[in-house]
Amino acid sequence: MIAIIIRKELMMLFISPLAWVLLAAIQLILTWFFLIRLDAFLEIQPQMLQIANPPGVTEMIVSPVFALAAIVLMMIAPILSMRLFAEERRNHTLGFLLAAPVSITAIVLGKFFALMIFFTIIAILIALLSLSLLLGGVLDMGLIASNLLGLFFLTACFSALGLYFSSLTAQPAIAAVASLAALLGLWMIDLAASETEGWLHYFSLLKYFRYFNQGLIDTLAISYFLLFMVAFLVLTIRRLEGERLHD
Repeated sequence: MIAIIIRKELMMLFISPLAWVLLAAIQLILTWFFLIRLDAFLEIQPQMLQIANPPGVTEMIVSPVFALAAIVLMMIAPILSMRLFAEERRNHTLGFLLAAPVSITAIVLGKFFALMIFFTIIAILIALLSLSLLLGGVLDMGLIASNLLGLFFLTACFSALGLYFSSLTAQPAIAAVASLAALLGLWMIDLAASETEGWLHYFSLLKYFRYFNQGLIDTLAISYFLLFMVAFLVLTIRRLEGERLHD
């Protein structure tokens, strides 16, 4: 049943121009930044050869591209997640979905995995962009794998949060604004955590992603991402279960 929901959501996503426009825009932004970093690396490469153990092409080009991708996807995630439940409620089809002989958990996970497939496509495109550097140099595959893993966990958190806000309203725009406001708030926490080592440090999504961006697969970061994702998925399930019981 989850597979059917995933297929339906992906079909709805890709028959609209939104997915293609977003894919093109993201790829354009990241490719532009990639080329800027590549040009800067080539300019300073002669000076770097005089340094013992200089940073490689992966650290100088690929890691910054993934760091930018994290920010871009934070802005894109609310646009993609806003319609998943809010649009169904606005079109009065959510009631039929909740009345169907399928568990709320399957519905939520189906929509979540569909969104994650879209983000996985973006991650693959970024990986292919990075692997193009193999034509002229050597890459740190471990660092690339770490960045891909971190981006996967980060987008999973974005998706779970967006799903929850989408389940709260019948207006996709309101869901998008609320999700974006929450994610921007978490970004502000990241900026504040950069200035202090207080308790805010433990709530920063992007700060935990920075570990992966630097090639560190941290168990605390993985635990936080999993707890964040599961918490908002459970909240979404509870919200819809309450609505099903009320109806």
